[in-house]
Amino acid sequence: MATKRVTKLARSEREAERRKTILRAAVEVFSRKGFQGCRIADVAREAGVAYGLVYHYFKDKDELLGSVFESGWHAFLARVQVALSEQTDFESRVRSVVNVAFEAYRRDPRGVKVLILEVGRSPSGGAVNRGSAFTGVIELAAAMFAEAQERGEMAKHLDPRLTAALFFGAIEMGLTTFVVGLMERRDEVLDRARDQVAETFLRGVTHARAPAVSAPAAASEITPSEAAPWNSAKSGTKSRAVRRD
Repeated sequence: MATKRVTKLARSEREAERRKTILRAAVEVFSRKGFQGCRIADVAREAGVAYGLVYHYFKDKDELLGSVFESGWHAFLARVQVALSEQTDFESRVRSVVNVAFEAYRRDPRGVKVLILEVGRSPSGGAVNRGSAFTGVIELAAAMFAEAQERGEMAKHLDPRLTAALFFGAIEMGLTTFVVGLMERRDEVLDRARDQVAETFLRGVTHARAPAVSAPAAASEITPSEAAPWNSAKSGTKSRAVRRD
């Protein structure tokens, strides 16, 4: 019985490793050729496996892209939660989230490229449930902003959810300048861009003046009790470094 359990465990580990190898190969191929331009055969060749083995794990290219997104996005979200749990003041939390995103690109530029171009902005990303995933991270950040308002660290008239959407929009567009080649992917350039995104965003929310007219009541729907969902996340997933295109 013990031998059978060991054999079954070893087989399960091999299956998981093969699946991981295929997902990594898909990232490489999607990054080079784009989702529309690649074939399952290209992924199999990159992974060094038989063509039919890819179909053993993924029914088609859409499911493969969805799995790439799910794996990458969940790892990013876990690291964001950990970063938030390790910081207490508002500015440190904002900077730590920006840092998580830029470090993800530094370590895995091709993976981030696929998430931004092939999932975030391409019609091919329709195969992925983007709305649910993006809503989750926006709500997480919105809770952070609502808590900052309660502490007097952020202007009261700003809507937390809209602020969260603008926050991640700024991060995404900052990374996009590197993904599309507008900025050179060197460490010092990445560091300056990371700091600029955080600094520009912070100065826009921490020193803003309330408008002359009253803000809608709906602008503060998030309550302090909703403001710290990240406290339960104490562990993250390390991203894997890959070579640059």
